[in-house]
Amino acid sequence: MIAQLETLLTVEELDRDLYRGARQPEGRGRVFGGQVIAQALMAAARSADAERVPHSLHAYFMRPGDEDIPIIYRVNRDHDGGSFSTRRIVAFQRGEPILNMAASFQKLEQGLSHQFDMPNVPSPEDLPPEAEERRKVADKVPERLREFFIRPRPFETRHASPWAPLEDKPQEPVQNIWFKAVAPVSSGPEMHRAMLAWASDMYLLGTTMRPHGLSWIRPNVQSASLDHALWFHDDVRVDDWLLYAMDAPWSSRGRGFNRGMIFARDGRLVASVAQEGLMRVR
Repeated sequence: MIAQLETLLTVEELDRDLYRGARQPEGRGRVFGGQVIAQALMAAARSADAERVPHSLHAYFMRPGDEDIPIIYRVNRDHDGGSFSTRRIVAFQRGEPILNMAASFQKLEQGLSHQFDMPNVPSPEDLPPEAEERRKVADKVPERLREFFIRPRPFETRHASPWAPLEDKPQEPVQNIWFKAVAPVSSGPEMHRAMLAWASDMYLLGTTMRPHGLSWIRPNVQSASLDHALWFHDDVRVDDWLLYAMDAPWSSRGRGFNRGMIFARDGRLVASVAQEGLMRVR
């Protein structure tokens, strides 16, 4: 699974600042938003000096991506300053943009330092794998969704907050989830950051559904990511356990707002995330 994800996120250079992202093998339906963000980040990184690493990205989803065809990425080199480089990336399918993203890269430097503490939650070794929990209730999932519900994923996840995907009981709009790649990642720091971008799109929108007793499995729920912002704070390895601490302070007008902090096992805050999503009950 991880080798497949590394291949998926390694974009192909077609011309200067023009790249092609592979399609997910056996993918069906709508492209996962984290995949488009991660491929766009990899394309942008190819245009920046190696000594400059991404510190933030801001993306808007415009159209759902189609799993049946590759995605084309066009990178615009907007600015190269003494410390920062700014890039704009547009993702296309069939000649139409599906994502518009800005990314900023920084030459690393020292500075004043502080961070929030990592939440006090059970360790991943004391929690059951989510895959096992899914299999226990798979027979209750609609047949059209069952294969997707239990299929293997590139990241192992363990819930440190109450999690019952098929229940409709309202819960606090907070989630704490441990995750890590299911196998070692052979590529360098650039791939680890891209995989973190991929994983940062997991579970966020579900956080804002929790107080309403809803989930994406319900046939009357329409949901989709509208935008996504990610800030890289520190070096990260996605094949070590990371804690994704999420909350959703607001929802209304068919939208929900979600925030996340990603901590390394040693307590370092390595990334922050914000996302607004479409959330409608038909």
